[in-house]
Amino acid sequence: MAELRFNPLTKDWVMIASHRQNRPQMPKDWCPFCPGSGKVPDRFDVYEYDNDFPALSQNPPVPDDVATEIYKTAPSYGKCEVILYSPEHTVTLPELSVDHVRKLVDLWCERYEAMKADEKIKYVFIFENRGEVVGVTMPHPHGQIYGYSFIPKKIELEVNSSKEHFDKTGHCLFCDMLKDEYSAKDRIIFENDDFVVFLPFYSAYPYGINIASKSHKHNISQFTDTERTNLAKAVREAAGTLDNLFGYTFPYMMCIQQSPVNSGDMSDFCHFHIEFYPPMRSADKQKFNASSETGAWAHCNPTAPEEKAKELREAHKKYTENDNK
Repeated sequence: MAELRFNPLTKDWVMIASHRQNRPQMPKDWCPFCPGSGKVPDRFDVYEYDNDFPALSQNPPVPDDVATEIYKTAPSYGKCEVILYSPEHTVTLPELSVDHVRKLVDLWCERYEAMKADEKIKYVFIFENRGEVVGVTMPHPHGQIYGYSFIPKKIELEVNSSKEHFDKTGHCLFCDMLKDEYSAKDRIIFENDDFVVFLPFYSAYPYGINIASKSHKHNISQFTDTERTNLAKAVREAAGTLDNLFGYTFPYMMCIQQSPVNSGDMSDFCHFHIEFYPPMRSADKQKFNASSETGAWAHCNPTAPEEKAKELREAHKKYTENDNK
């Protein structure tokens, strides 16, 4: 079974993908993403790999005959891709060179444009799940890209808030948020010429850093050659900063947020940024999304962002010092 089901209470779509339960358990001594597996080229730096068990496809099956007047279904149309960061099985993102991560940024841009070309796709979501704590079973460095045939509810809420602010002030909401972060200063972790990394005022996660474009750009393909290189540097250093918090490969969910596609012009009020959701609140304690967060969407951060920003700045200093040796 693969279909979309509509939640009438939240007005959001849920992907039903029961076929993904049949994914085989990979042998411990074999990885489909490694050269020599027969699944990928023998030589590559970064590589797009169509997901073997996609939740969405461009040739979806007809939904089951279970819809009612209230319960709507729709075909699970879309695209699911795996983005391989490196042919090396155990390398981590911060261990890759800036030039290598730049190739990853270029591939993100290429695949964004390819998915955007399908007019049925309304949102292109580039992301990475990292670590067993967030359910990753494949250690080979990789991320994913989903092309949705709908605008997910969280994105819809952010777009609506951004448009409301723009209509009222004539300003981009995220640009104004960055002005407040620069004014406060104490939540900024590091920056380069084109991107700033900070722990937001409202962060629900102790180490939930954001990367934001300093200039107003609404999608990844707008960046110049220099901006792409500086994005590669920012992503690499952000992951390295998290790894240097406690001296181990830090788990996280990395989510690239940009304007919806094929849904009208939203360029004035959508602003490119990357959100990290690290599920740890200390070296050995996990921050669980429990009843308040899950059932009411009422998040609770057990730490003060200003205090955690100090830890993150120190961790960034360690990473850059080690990187320059």
